[in-house]
Amino acid sequence: MGEFRNLMAAAACAVLLAGCGGESPPPVEQKSAAEPAAEQSEARPAAGSNLRAIARMEPKSGSSVSGAVVFTAFEGPMVMGGVLDGGDPGTNAIHIHEVGDCSAPDGTSAGPHFNPAGAPHGAPDDPAGQHHAGDLGNITFDENGQARFDRVLGDELTFEGETGIIGRSVIVHAEPDDFETQPTGAAGARIACGVIELLQ
Repeated sequence: MGEFRNLMAAAACAVLLAGCGGESPPPVEQKSAAEPAAEQSEARPAAGSNLRAIARMEPKSGSSVSGAVVFTAFEGPMVMGGVLDGGDPGTNAIHIHEVGDCSAPDGTSAGPHFNPAGAPHGAPDDPAGQHHAGDLGNITFDENGQARFDRVLGDELTFEGETGIIGRSVIVHAEPDDFETQPTGAAGARIACGVIELLQ
């Protein structure tokens, strides 16, 4: 399972750093050990489903956070990978929100967390039905204000249909998610927003 997770994460990073098109995230120092795996997985994708989507993140609420979050699915679970820059060092919540609208200066136009099952807020590792489909956990900005992350997502998310993420928004918050406070995890202001778009 560990090798599978690494392969999926490497594929997401390859999409993010090499295949997004349009506006690209800020340049980052590459992790040389991951590059060969990323290149191989991108060159030989698994048979079957091969879907990718991107949220190009823009600053909100007076922040400087920007970059991109990419969602990838070969065969098996969806994977999220991201590179963000301009954050304050520390831990920040990240969620998928219901509405694909980042027009409000404070990001509130993105609506509430994506929650098609009507579940309570929780941690992404909680059992199905005990967290929002859009509860993605926390990310960490380093001392240089950069966050690099990848993770395998649960079965609650798909690209299309009732649980589909296309046309919704990714929000990064000013505070960490405590995984308990309803309905937002006490995550604070919305400091970056990006609409999720299918990559053709």
